[in-house]
Amino acid sequence: MENKTLTKNAGKTAFGTTISRMLGYIRDMLIANAFGAGMFADAFYAAFRIPNLFRRMLGEGSFSAAFIPVFSQYLHTKEKSEVQKMLSAVFTALFLLLIVIVILGMFFSPQLVKIIAWGFTSDPEKMALTIELTRLMFPFIFFICLAAFLLAVLNTLYSFFLPALAPASLSFSEIFYVLIFVPLIVYPQDQIKGLAIAVIAGGALHFLIQLPNLKKLGYSLKFKINLKHPAIKKIVFLMIPSLIGLSVDQINAFVDNICASFLDSGSITAMYYSNRVMQLPLAIFGLALASVSLPAMSKAAALKDMDSIKNSLDYSIRFSLFTLIPAAIGLMLIGFPIIRVLFERGRFDLTASLMTNSALFYYSLGLPAYAAAKLYANVFYSFQDTKTPVKTAAAAMFVHVILCVLLMYRMGVGGLALATAASSYLNLFLLAYYLRKKIGRLGVKNILVSGGKTLISSILAGASAYFVSVNITSNIYIAVFLAIMSAIIVFLIMSKLLNSQELNACIAIIKRRR
Repeated sequence: MENKTLTKNAGKTAFGTTISRMLGYIRDMLIANAFGAGMFADAFYAAFRIPNLFRRMLGEGSFSAAFIPVFSQYLHTKEKSEVQKMLSAVFTALFLLLIVIVILGMFFSPQLVKIIAWGFTSDPEKMALTIELTRLMFPFIFFICLAAFLLAVLNTLYSFFLPALAPASLSFSEIFYVLIFVPLIVYPQDQIKGLAIAVIAGGALHFLIQLPNLKKLGYSLKFKINLKHPAIKKIVFLMIPSLIGLSVDQINAFVDNICASFLDSGSITAMYYSNRVMQLPLAIFGLALASVSLPAMSKAAALKDMDSIKNSLDYSIRFSLFTLIPAAIGLMLIGFPIIRVLFERGRFDLTASLMTNSALFYYSLGLPAYAAAKLYANVFYSFQDTKTPVKTAAAAMFVHVILCVLLMYRMGVGGLALATAASSYLNLFLLAYYLRKKIGRLGVKNILVSGGKTLISSILAGASAYFVSVNITSNIYIAVFLAIMSAIIVFLIMSKLLNSQELNACIAIIKRRR
């Protein structure tokens, strides 16, 4: 796939993701206002970790990584009727598997909660509430994993905007609930249970909103049991090792959750909100490129076009660094006022902002690594190699666990975030090492030159943002807005002066569209 097409598709994904994330911010702001960072929010976000983990493994994570290369191979080498049979067989198998998981999950919710929120055992009331919320939210897994399956299908068919926008359904459902129903419910424990039900409604809407687009593209989801279909066997074979490899972020978050449950009250909520802020630029830029590059690389791998794979990888890495290095430095330098503007109201006080910023600072260190590792892993998945990422992920998770234990009491939630960032860089370096052995030169020199220019521009832009934020004390909203604007202006000017290839590519695309 040519770079301009890759950029165009990434732009569609980024636009849809931006809208979705904006609604996500409004949702988080309203939940923070209603529940703060105390027991009820801690219980909710601890419970939400479990369906989110399954979502990554059976939806957007391991399943997508195994499914997209296989589906792409069918799409480009088989008749349309065979592709439809393959879709129906995989959909039916996933449907039945999710039914079983939901039933078992609801039954074993107490045991699961005791694992992911071990520290809650000292507070029976919080533990009981977390178990009940987990049980309530388990059906969310069914809908969200089917929605992720549709997303993978649509992305492989080169439909990107609607799948990127569809996650906004969850935010819309929760926003509607908080604004309309929370004021009518007296007791906080009942309010938070209602929020769990709103999560299920959002997951169902996320799935249903994508179905018409699939039909427009000439395919449908039909319930036909064929568990012996060769595509299912291949996907399962590829999924088994990638369950660890692609879910490394969620497993790391799982460990963070356990450790945070032993820290001060509000620690789990602080980890959640800091991760949400960090995920905004990651999703808009880094994961948008990853989403469009995997189908492109899978097609190139099916056609044995190695040059296209290397070209897509080089361009995606450079462009992700161009967007995420300045984002990382910006969040590290002005993260605290950003958090105050986004969340500090109602029950979310200054103490909660300080705790959240402690985690955000260290999470932001790892922003470039999170995106680059995802892109390098995509190359292995495009070759239907899910074993190599397992090796790197296993090493990274081992280091992550050790660092969490060493740093949690010394640095609090900041130590847990630092452990995540450090292990992500290890994962990235190992992936690059094995990929270099597999396909040859990766264009590291070009990436380093481009990344160096971006780093210089980002440092100057970050310094400008920090200077503005600390010198405008009359209004924090104005200070944050002007700080961000000044950073963007300085970054663009410096990138132009340094002749950034990525900026020139963006300008060329804008001129062509005009």
